[in-house]
Amino acid sequence: MANHDYIINNQTFPSFRTDLNNGLSAIASNNSSSSEPATTYAYQWWYDTSNDQLKIRNADNDAWILIGTFNQTTDTVQLNVAVLAYPTITSIAPETVENTASNIVITGTNFVITPTVEIHSTTGAVILANSVTRDSATQLTINVTLPVDGTYFIRVENPDGLATRSSTALLTASDAPTWTTASGSLGSVAQGGAFSETVVATSDSAITYSVQSGALPTGITLDTSTGVISGTESGSDTGETVYSFTLRATDAEAQTADRAFTITVTVRINNGGQFN
Repeated sequence: MANHDYIINNQTFPSFRTDLNNGLSAIASNNSSSSEPATTYAYQWWYDTSNDQLKIRNADNDAWILIGTFNQTTDTVQLNVAVLAYPTITSIAPETVENTASNIVITGTNFVITPTVEIHSTTGAVILANSVTRDSATQLTINVTLPVDGTYFIRVENPDGLATRSSTALLTASDAPTWTTASGSLGSVAQGGAFSETVVATSDSAITYSVQSGALPTGITLDTSTGVISGTESGSDTGETVYSFTLRATDAEAQTADRAFTITVTVRINNGGQFN
């Protein structure tokens, strides 16, 4: 191990030979030493024995560039190579959209400037986003129109050509439920009487029904699977009462549609009188 300034001064022959041999030893050992050479040159090699690292002097001769770190036990080297910053996709919101222009937020990493975003159908079709906004290095907002129902992968490509595609089909295009039954009154039921009416909504997947707000008359319930509203009114109302409520239809993709309805409970009035 040796360092040398690579300057051979005028000197006697024995000293010259020693000086020259030291210089050659420094060259042969890549200036190996626990501290950097006192005299440095552009493009000079230095094996840093303190850290087992091989370095080369930069062109301006003002810093060292790390080439790699050596493991002298296993006789291996870990090169100091810049890691390519590929973009990643971790999630999107929402995960289900209709067949209209929709905004989708993509969360991930390493989004550079404004990437290109493609939507890849599981059938092979490729749709470009209508627009892409880079909110930050970890978030994009895209607007896309998917004309065909189905599931889709998302591909993001940075301007430098580095790209990623979601490992699963994160995005679903699906029709939201639509109501067949008109809003408004579903009819009336006499106090203590039986009632039955069916509300209907359709979708491209199974529908479930729920009461989103308001209340049904006491004794009358909603079948969440069939949309049948039925039962026997409890007889608790003392006068005609209009029950207002909103039903929600939810499909298998968790898309919803709400509709407002009423049911009127009628009460018969018994009048008594005496005429003289």
